Amino acid sequence: MKGYSYLRNVATLHLDQAACTGCGKCEEVCPHQVFSLSGKRAQISNFDACMECGACAKNCPVAAIQVDAGVGCASGIINEWLRERKFLCFGKKNCC
Repeated sequence: MKGYSYLRNVATLHLDQAACTGCGKCEEVCPHQVFSLSGKRAQISNFDACMECGACAKNCPVAAIQVDAGVGCASGIINEWLRERKFLCFGKKNCC
């Protein structure tokens, strides 16, 4: 998914490179390859691909990453799926 982006310059993602230990967890868990390792530190290599799922921040052992999870595209997709599921199950017993 390199090169893929959502909206330009709107993600809430922030990386504190001084706090980063270079463990690589962010690179490992990010579904859109937003991070890469450079030397012994992570860097944001594809900021606009961030869908604000929060996986990077939750898996960073030193809390060097902040993102407002639940406000971006991932949240929108999940909420739409839940709305559709609720609509399809409306009035049916044991549907959802």
